[in-house]
Amino acid sequence: MSLQIAFIGYGEVGQLFARQLATKADVRVSVYDILFDDPIRGRELKQRASDDKVHAADSVADACATADIVISAVTADSAIMAARQAAPHLKPRQTYIDLNSVSPATKRDVADQVRQGGAAFIEFAVMAPVSGVGIEVPILSGGATAETTSVRLNKLGMKITPVSSEIGTASATKLCRSIVIKGMEALMVDFTLAAEKAGVMPAVLASLTVSYPGMDWDHIAKAMMSRVKQHGVRRAAEMREASRMIAEFGLDGSLAAAIAERHESFARSGSEPSST
Repeated sequence: MSLQIAFIGYGEVGQLFARQLATKADVRVSVYDILFDDPIRGRELKQRASDDKVHAADSVADACATADIVISAVTADSAIMAARQAAPHLKPRQTYIDLNSVSPATKRDVADQVRQGGAAFIEFAVMAPVSGVGIEVPILSGGATAETTSVRLNKLGMKITPVSSEIGTASATKLCRSIVIKGMEALMVDFTLAAEKAGVMPAVLASLTVSYPGMDWDHIAKAMMSRVKQHGVRRAAEMREASRMIAEFGLDGSLAAAIAERHESFARSGSEPSST
């Protein structure tokens, strides 16, 4: 029997996953993105889908109509809206997966939306950058049917590990990791800009190498600066979800909120990562 997978959101993750899954035997992939309605960018995205042997759906309803699995791959701040738009078109035989980097509470809000029509809900937490590895990126899953669905998708080459039948464990694991990674990226932005202005970059890098000899600080600084410039707006939305999660635990989420602001401000600024 063929497996039909629909993606809501055709950005970096949606494009990479859809393209790779569409090459698998007996798998049909459809995608929908709100940018499909844009007269210029929509045409380009639809052509990209066609080139990758992926069906570009006319609407969320069209994408969901025949899908066995619907995967939401939008941005963190659009996760609930995507679920609301999909919910009226979901049936009990279908599974809706949210792989967006959002708080446990947001994942539960999404689950409440999609379960209204009887569809199953599973949370995914992507635990590393998808660039390069694509569907083989480590993913944690959670939900009542997480184990069976994970086994089914792992047969296609994915690397999904079920961690809980409850919604929230996988997303909490991801966001706690993100506090460290996105926090380091924000630090690298300010460190690099300040050190270059002061003319002390070589001395600081030498000192860091002495303190942490196992880390290539020059490479880390350049790579993280580049990632924030390219993905800072999307990662800011993720860190606001991390701040929300921390606050829900009764803790102070102001640091995560500040990290979000630094990612977004640098991504929107005219500053460019140093090539020196």
